[in-house]
Amino acid sequence: MSTARSTGAQATEPHAADSHDLIRVHGARENNLKDVSIEIPKRRLTVFTGVSGSGKSSLVFDTVAAESQRLINETYSAFVQGFMPSVARPDVDVLDGLTTAIIVDQQRMGADPRSTVGTATDTNAMLRILFSRLGQPHIGSAKAFSFNVASISGAGAVTVERAGKTVKEKRSFSITGGMCPRCEGRGAISDIDLTQLYDDSKSLSEGAITVPGFTGDGWMTRIYAGSGFLDPDKPIRDYSEQELRDFLHREPTKVKVNGINLTYEGLIPKVQKSMLAKDREAMQPHVRAFVDRAVTFTSCPDCGGTRLTAAARSSKIGGISIADACAMQISDLAEWVRGLDEPSVAPLLAALRQTLDSFVEIGLGYLSLERPAGTLSGGEAQRVKMIRHLGSSLTDVTYVFDEPSTGLHPHDIQRMNGLLLQLRDKGNTVLVVEHKPEVIAIADHVVDLGPGAGSAGGTVCYEGPLTGLRAAGTVTGRHLDDRAAVKKTVRTPTGKLPIRGAAAHNLRDVDVDVPLGVLVVVTGVAGSGKSSLVHGSVPPGEDVVSVDQSPIRGSRRSNPATYTGLLEPIRKAFAKANGVKPALFSPNSEGACPTCNGAGVVYTDLAMMAGVATTCEDCEGRRFDASVLEYRFGGKDISEVLAMPVTEAEAFFAAGEARTPAAHRILTRLADVGLGYISLGQPLTTLSGGERQRLKLATHMGDKGGIYVLDEPTTGLHLADVEQLLGLLDRLVDSGKSVIVVEHHQAVMAHADWIIDLGPGAGHDGGRIVFEGTPAELVAARSTLTAEHLAAYVGA
Repeated sequence: MSTARSTGAQATEPHAADSHDLIRVHGARENNLKDVSIEIPKRRLTVFTGVSGSGKSSLVFDTVAAESQRLINETYSAFVQGFMPSVARPDVDVLDGLTTAIIVDQQRMGADPRSTVGTATDTNAMLRILFSRLGQPHIGSAKAFSFNVASISGAGAVTVERAGKTVKEKRSFSITGGMCPRCEGRGAISDIDLTQLYDDSKSLSEGAITVPGFTGDGWMTRIYAGSGFLDPDKPIRDYSEQELRDFLHREPTKVKVNGINLTYEGLIPKVQKSMLAKDREAMQPHVRAFVDRAVTFTSCPDCGGTRLTAAARSSKIGGISIADACAMQISDLAEWVRGLDEPSVAPLLAALRQTLDSFVEIGLGYLSLERPAGTLSGGEAQRVKMIRHLGSSLTDVTYVFDEPSTGLHPHDIQRMNGLLLQLRDKGNTVLVVEHKPEVIAIADHVVDLGPGAGSAGGTVCYEGPLTGLRAAGTVTGRHLDDRAAVKKTVRTPTGKLPIRGAAAHNLRDVDVDVPLGVLVVVTGVAGSGKSSLVHGSVPPGEDVVSVDQSPIRGSRRSNPATYTGLLEPIRKAFAKANGVKPALFSPNSEGACPTCNGAGVVYTDLAMMAGVATTCEDCEGRRFDASVLEYRFGGKDISEVLAMPVTEAEAFFAAGEARTPAAHRILTRLADVGLGYISLGQPLTTLSGGERQRLKLATHMGDKGGIYVLDEPTTGLHLADVEQLLGLLDRLVDSGKSVIVVEHHQAVMAHADWIIDLGPGAGHDGGRIVFEGTPAELVAARSTLTAEHLAAYVGA
């Protein structure tokens, strides 16, 4: 009787464990956050909104997710922590109720030439095992199918201790790898134009070598001249066959030059190691220009670009080799795997089917496994990272997404929404940073940050259900139902850019005339061939300014002033006004504070624990030597100028004694793209993805070009900022430029003068022009997926 009574009492009282259903954040002060305190419901979908720079990423990624990862790292031993990235504790008073955070961000995947979609998702690993078990003829283990494993063999004597005696035994080993020996698993070989490496009419002492870094009196040239292999005063065209071989191809050899032991190496292997092994985007501009000029990449003739040895390509399952499987469109590969029925590898086939079906489900069925990971767009890379989480059995995990709608057509966003809800319904907490109204619409809980950006943001303007956001009167609430109207009148083209027989990637011999002098929008579902058409067929040249989605690379010493070239006229103006050298006014040069070397902070490395950054006591974080701060220009020292927001600096350099036209021009462009709130000296590492793209756009706006090609310029833009971007595009067109935009945002489509719609699907189902005409004609025809969504958007 008493037992029954106690059971009834338990049923009415909730268990103590069920009371932890909130993530509580109190007093968050990371970056621009101003003592933010919020409570995020667990096992719900929460969307964080607000203008770019309002503090969304600072709250979600730099506070909640960062602390979760830090606490998990601390559960490992000190030895293991020494190998893990150290994360500092965020500047926050209280963080309660955290669960394990899995971050799915928009960072581009590594541009290593060996990294492919297959290797990045472990799908290649499963395929290699499958072929090593079922492939005929059998050629070896899974390594024999890997283009990252070279075939090696060796033999020799080894010394072993046996029964107190030292015995020598002969041992041999061999590893059968799948790497093509000609291209070393890269699929492409580089052909170097020797005329770009040296001037054969000159001698070494006359500066014959024209490679960047090989200056006339530099160390590199001195090694060649003093090696003893070459005559430094003989023109290269007069070299004997042996001298030319030593000059271009000699293996690394120890030499003594001026009494110093150095390594001599032929010019071609030297260039290959120092330049061609690097990611092109990471190169300095002058080195990149040299590589583009001197090197041509062609498909490897031995492996046909498959990266694999002939043996790996000869082993087949039902007539399909692993190279054929990796070249297939993933949706076709999924069908092929589904047709395999082999009980001996049933668990492997089940796992492979699930992974491939996840690709199709997430809208990436048009990719192939051999696609280099570095060529994926930000949105594609993010969805590829999602693949490994979709089939996960984990629950009660916090998934953190950074604008998952990036690069998605409105048709694909519906599918993405379904996946986010699927993760939530498994019992997970889903946190999404997002601007698109279609994604905000599925939120259980909304946190709106603002009211402005930068120092004007960092506070919570609204927190609660979506229904209350519209009535809250915030910037997001006011613009949530914004709908751009289709243009009634469109501009008349001034010419045309004919594209004939475009066949890059999945394009099907496309012929199209792109009108010039107007705003052209190229649209279509993800993978329909938009970027292939625009970037592959509009040749980059003097008249074309291309702003793609590749990320800005910059250290914490880089800032908007250094990236845009703004610091140059400012330094010269300070130097001229004070009669000193311009180098004094750079924190990376002579003017740097000697204590912190111009960083403004002193970093203390604490081994496996997070390093500590403390403001430099000598310069108080101003980065300059005290003597430099005595020089003034327009009543301000250089550190005060770098601390100004763009809008304030624009007014400062516009008139009066501080008038500097060159600096004012750059600042006007920064304000035009909506970056008026960022300070000139703010480190690039603290800028959001959308801010970085607009910074790049502002830099290119000064280029002299008649045709502007923009790849999804609305990425990371708030609804309120899209209006400003449309105004900027109008100003570019009205000034006589031709603007071609690859875009999914319906507001940009509605604002276009001409639309080119590709499709009808993705991959081999796309690659064709399905519509050309004005936005009004597209809405009226309703003949494509884009037309349906644009018509719904404008309420037609």
